[in-house]
Amino acid sequence: MTLPDRATPGRLVHKADFERLLATRSRMRSAHFAIHHVAGVPVPPPQWVAKAGGEELSTGAAPICPQPVDDSPGGLWFGCVVPKRHARRAVTRNLLKRQIRGALHRHAAALADGLWLVRLRAGFPTTEFISARSAALAAAAASELDGLLGRGGR
Repeated sequence: MTLPDRATPGRLVHKADFERLLATRSRMRSAHFAIHHVAGVPVPPPQWVAKAGGEELSTGAAPICPQPVDDSPGGLWFGCVVPKRHARRAVTRNLLKRQIRGALHRHAAALADGLWLVRLRAGFPTTEFISARSAALAAAAASELDGLLGRGGR
């Protein structure tokens, strides 16, 4: 597994990583978002398992390089969770995910190494933000995330 650098943080994709992050207490909270952090690296992807017959296919997985000698975690991995119960329309969920990823990338230099997860914990009121994808909703989410991540650096 290669470690991402600060310029291009990795993305969390495995269920085990999300479960590990959600099992921890949130590090920071705002009215709508919660941020979870775990120092470490993501779970390695599952290895290809040879069939019981012992025969190997030429299309099998390439051999995996051994882990680096240095076990210290390095790099950043980001993930976001926007549940349907807090943002009913797909347009709104996609907008919020884009705002979360953008805020994480803007504040990546100030964040500690490890796995970061931003979770929508409460929905934005539909009375204030009538349109599912409005500039006002994007600005409100971005400012709240910037304020939250600005406090939670190293």
